[in-house]
Amino acid sequence: MLKKVLIALAAIVAIFLIVVALQPADFRVERTATIAAPQADVFAQVNDFHKWDAWSPWAKLDPDAKVTFEGPQSGQGTVMAWAGNDKVGEGKMTLIESKPNEALKIKVDFVKPFEGTANSSFTFKPDGNQTPVTWSMEGHHNFIEKAFCLVTNGKEMIGDDLEKGLAQLKTVAESGKAASNN
Repeated sequence: MLKKVLIALAAIVAIFLIVVALQPADFRVERTATIAAPQADVFAQVNDFHKWDAWSPWAKLDPDAKVTFEGPQSGQGTVMAWAGNDKVGEGKMTLIESKPNEALKIKVDFVKPFEGTANSSFTFKPDGNQTPVTWSMEGHHNFIEKAFCLVTNGKEMIGDDLEKGLAQLKTVAESGKAASNN
């Protein structure tokens, strides 16, 4: 009986390992929200990492997180590093491309809980008196990260965070705080 249980467990583990191995290593998650605010005001909230505390989906997860900034106040070359609890981990974001009022590209280097790199981007498209904003994150998972994402549905978790951040960005930008913080 014990031998059958061990064989069954080994088969389950083998099947799981095969399923993980067959998962795509590259991922991309994208969400869009339409914000009733001028394109320049919405862009300014994202282009300046100092303003992310007002809308980032991760900012309130650890009020005691240590956040530091390097480089220019905003735009290409600005850097934000953080170190916090298990919910926010540790890492660094570098704004690698900033096209005023149109698009941003950010390199995100994670240190804890897992080391890795992802790319995040924002696009801002004017549509009358509204601004559709698309936030995406993409990267490459190693085998362990693929297993973790399979078990936890990592793409859905990232998507939920992007949606929450866009909703909070919408609230900030539409409340007029965007214009007063410029």
